[in-house]
Amino acid sequence: MSRGVPPSKGSFDAKRRTAAYDRPPVRALKTLFAFTRDLRVEDHLGLAEAARYGEVVPVLVLDPVRSARLRASPRRAAYYCAAVAALDAAIAARGGRLIVRRGATAASLRSLARGIGAETVAWSVRYDAKEIRADRDVQGALEESGIRVVAAHDAPVVPPEDLALAHRSGDGWRAFVPYFERWRTLIPVDAPPPVHFSRVEVASEALPVAAEFGGRDDDAGPVSPAAAAEKLAAFINGPILGYGIARNVPDAGATSELSAEFSFGLVSARSAVRGACARATDPFLLIEETTAVRLWLRALAQRDFFLQLGWYNDALDDAPLQEKMRRFAFARTHPQLDAWRSGTTGFPLVDAGMRELRATGRMHPRVRAISASFLCFDLGVDWRVGRDEWDRFLIEDDPALAKANWQWVAGVGADLAAYPRIYNPVKQAHRFDPAAGYVRRWIPELAGLPDATIFERGERQPQLALPLFGARQYPAPILDHEEAARAFLARYRAEVAV
Repeated sequence: MSRGVPPSKGSFDAKRRTAAYDRPPVRALKTLFAFTRDLRVEDHLGLAEAARYGEVVPVLVLDPVRSARLRASPRRAAYYCAAVAALDAAIAARGGRLIVRRGATAASLRSLARGIGAETVAWSVRYDAKEIRADRDVQGALEESGIRVVAAHDAPVVPPEDLALAHRSGDGWRAFVPYFERWRTLIPVDAPPPVHFSRVEVASEALPVAAEFGGRDDDAGPVSPAAAAEKLAAFINGPILGYGIARNVPDAGATSELSAEFSFGLVSARSAVRGACARATDPFLLIEETTAVRLWLRALAQRDFFLQLGWYNDALDDAPLQEKMRRFAFARTHPQLDAWRSGTTGFPLVDAGMRELRATGRMHPRVRAISASFLCFDLGVDWRVGRDEWDRFLIEDDPALAKANWQWVAGVGADLAAYPRIYNPVKQAHRFDPAAGYVRRWIPELAGLPDATIFERGERQPQLALPLFGARQYPAPILDHEEAARAFLARYRAEVAV
């Protein structure tokens, strides 16, 4: 098997997984487990797999790439450091101690493994192309030194190989609908057994702190696996029943808002699926409530789908998944690009989303799609520009998902529609924020205006309410959406064979 994971070590067969966990670990040996974006000790496939090879010694390596990524987003750095502190406490409660190293990953792990006599180093698989290559390089360096490497699929609910076995080519899926139908037959997935840690007397560097990366500790809020589990339970016990509406209407109620927790592994996607499956069996739910639960399960399946896209297509790196779109050139800039970045395009729903992102590190899922569509199709700007801009502000940290989601919206990824899905930002606002509650929350310049005036200005009444704004005026639309959409589609028809 490619992707740097030996088939007998890192990939899982669903039929043999439970039996593998039942094997007694070899207590005389030690296994290093290197944490990355899996910062918890409960329901952890990577730890369970590592424990098969010996007593587990936990380590966190802050290599230059990880450190640079944290410095690029102070809010994310604060969240990450709080999560690491919570992980350290959880490991201590199970008899171990988190060993911290700063430096090159391969050299750090090799030195530590030799120092404690570990024959095996384990970690959880990552799904972004650059990270896959980095892990493969580390694996090669360690194996050349005689150290066994074990890599486990902890992030997805169902490991990619378990689903690839049912695919005709055996190399992953490109279409979500048949993938989802197969995925549904493999859930829920049992939790692996708990793992205890071996405490070794070896020096450790200090835990990372937000100030090390230009952040502030008080930016993070409550961050821990326990807080994530409580948040998940609260969502499943209540708001999930309204998810069918909340996923599209940003002012209608809460979505799970667990993207950061999932991306850093504070809670496992498997536990989310188990909870949702149990909720769906409640005989007293209304039909629309059961549908809402199933829609959230579908969203978790799409997360798995995007991860397996990264796993099986790492050779493409940042290139479009669709071959026909690799010759279609998006622009790298636009005269109004900064207006999109700053939330001053004159299209209220687009601007509200960008302002929410800058203020909180989050953005509602429906608004993400509308804002991304505006960048790619109204401005004609490359999806990678948008991805990189959002990456500066988002708390969540999952490059593989970011790439897949942006490619999906930009019409260059796994969406098999014949033409790009171009969202009209005014019609979307009327449909999904009809009372303008979301817009008013994030655009105070518009808070005192009637609903119709908010969404129609610039389209039918360009200067209607400008005198009401005072010193801080909300801008007129920077372009005509219908004209921009027609121009993009004309170019698409001319340059791309449909």
